[in-house]
Parts: sequence; C-alpha cells; structure tokens
Amino acid sequence: MKTDNSARQRIERVWLTEAACDIEAFRAEVERRTNLADYPYASSCDQNVLIYNSAELIAACGNAEARRAVLAEICEALATGPGVAVFKRAFADTTAVDVASTVFDEIIEEQHRTSSGGGDHFAKPGANDRIWNSLEKHCLKAPENFAAYYGNAIIALVSEAWLGPNYQMTAQVNRVNPGGAAQSAHRDYHLGFQTAAVIERYPAHVHKLSPVLTLQGAVAHCDMPLESGPTLFLPYSQTYVPGYLALNRPEFRAYFDEHHVQLPLEKGDVVFFNPALFHAAGNNRSTDIRRVANLLQVSSAFGRAMETVDRLTMSATLYPALKALLAKGKLTDAEAANAIASCAEGYSFPTNLDRDPPLGGLAPKTQAQLMREALTAGTSEQDFQAALDAQAKRKLS
Repeated sequence: MKTDNSARQRIERVWLTEAACDIEAFRAEVERRTNLADYPYASSCDQNVLIYNSAELIAACGNAEARRAVLAEICEALATGPGVAVFKRAFADTTAVDVASTVFDEIIEEQHRTSSGGGDHFAKPGANDRIWNSLEKHCLKAPENFAAYYGNAIIALVSEAWLGPNYQMTAQVNRVNPGGAAQSAHRDYHLGFQTAAVIERYPAHVHKLSPVLTLQGAVAHCDMPLESGPTLFLPYSQTYVPGYLALNRPEFRAYFDEHHVQLPLEKGDVVFFNPALFHAAGNNRSTDIRRVANLLQVSSAFGRAMETVDRLTMSATLYPALKALLAKGKLTDAEAANAIASCAEGYSFPTNLDRDPPLGGLAPKTQAQLMREALTAGTSEQDFQAALDAQAKRKLS
C-alpha cells in the first residue's frame, strides 16, 4: 500500500474535512461581481443577485430554441453564477397567492388548537409557525386553488432549468412572526441536514452531487421589507465545494454575518437559489408583519432506487437472525452493521415531519439506527417489531 505523499494527496482530494476548510480560498470564490452582460435575460442585478422580470422572461420563451436559451441561462446562474435569482411578479395576479394564504392560515390555526406542527431545522422552536408538507395539505384542502397556484409558469420553468423534466415538488410554509429570531446560516438538503461527522464520510464527488439533486425556492405571500427579515444570501458561496463543512467553523459564520445580502420582496415574487448557497431566514424586526413564505423544495426525478423493497419486513425478519448469530459469536459487530446497511433504510427522509420531527438534531432516527440500537439493548423481537411499525406509521402522510 502506498504511504508516500501522492497517497496523502489522494486522500485529501477524496475526503473533505472541516479542519481543511480555508477561509482565504472561500473569499476567492465569493468575492466576485455579477456581470449583468453575462445574463441577457435578466433585467437587473442588485447586490450580486440577478433580478428577472417574469412576464418578459416567459415572453422570451417564444419557441423551443429560445426556451432552451432561457433554461441554459437560469441553470448557469444557479450553478456557477451568483446562485440566487429573484423572479419579480412571478404571480402577476396574486389572487391565487391570497387564497393560498387563507388556506395556510387555517392550517396554522388548527395546529395551534391541536398543539401540532411547528419546529425548524435551523431556528429555535417558537420563532415561527411552520407547516410541514404544505404541498399535500394545500392540495387536499383546496384543489382548485392548488391547480392555479402550482400552474405557475415561473415555478415550472426554473424547476426544469435546474432539474430537468419529471421533477418532484414538495413545500413547507414558514411564517416568521414579529420578533421572530433569524436562522443560523446553513446549506440545505441533502448534505446540509447532516452533522459534520456524517458529512466527512461522504467523498468529494457526493459534496458536488448533493446540490444538483434539489432546488430551493420561496414564494412571497406578503410584501417583505427588510425589517420583516427576508432571507439572507451569500452569492457565489455555492461554488465552494467544502462548504457543507465550512459552516461549522466560526470564521465562515462570521464572514456570512458580515457579507450576506438581503433584498426586499413583494407579494407574488419568487426567489430560487442553489441549495448549497449559504443562506438563513432573517430576523423579523417589525412589530406587525407576519412574514409568510411557501418554501419550495424541488427534487430530481432520479433521487430514488430502481426497485421497490419492503425494508420493514426485511428488517423484522433479519433481526432475530442477527441477534442469534451475534450471541453465538458467528457474526462480528462490524459484519452485523454491514448486513443492516444492506437491509434497513439508512436515511431519515422522506418522512412526515409533523409526527417524526428532527428531535435533538437535523434529521429523525433512521430504521438502521433503530435496528442497531435494538441489538445493543437486547430488545425482544416483539418489541422491535412494534418499534418498526410505530416508526413506519410516523412517516406516513
């Protein structure tokens, strides 16, 4: 086995670490200026953020070739450009937004009555009102309004530009009330929802892959002046590959706090950004504005396995076998962990975040974690089956 310097360099190329994050290299990535001439379909640029006139952008998609040119510009703006763009008046007629806001208010009121919902990955509980899976709840409560709302041409255009066809839409409403504290700076799903120890186990190409699996967006459901705390962004930060680890370091958080940008939004505007962009919801310093945004999280059609596998039944069947083999010394702990990895679900998502919230961390417990813990504790087969069933039920919509 090689032990020379080339082997060390290979390790450092493949395995990113928090300790190796370099603030000067980061500065070189983010301290750029957006050249509006590079984005001919954009109407302006504000604090490095591209601004598009939605009506003009849709009109520019007059034929297949022109539409591909628009898609290409949006894709590069999100990938190698500033990583964030505002689409002004994406909802030229805000009636659909207003009706949806009424639906969301009713859902939040019901959550208050039943003491359900809420929580946040990157803010203290109680700082806001959150509707998990607003997409499904909206559709079931007001299907005609859902059709008008998600029939929006800008949402479809930008989603296709980044993810291609057959994307999967999900959404969560966030209402930050007056006095609501800001979020901590973060990157988003997938790697952004993992701890540094977990992130370091993924090779560098996965750090590059994670941002192209999802797209982040937000529909403004009210006017959002700066005092209401619209989202803080750090343009170009998505291009720094070790960024999922860098945000754990104080010098990177301090840089974000000093250099982020913040743009006011109007009701009906939509902002889209690369999920690897450093960002955070702002502090609502107003006394009377309930800042409401429907957060769109759009996923690639390819983010799923080829075969349908009943991992719950597999796990319940494998568990007593693993327990017996470990007791007899016929299987090591490492071998048991390898078998679990091929059997149980090792990822927390998708789940129902109303019933399965990320308690004590950024993500709920996985089926594989449940199985490993049960083996360590010597849990009976019946109790493990009950735990599996309860976990599966929590994940249902």
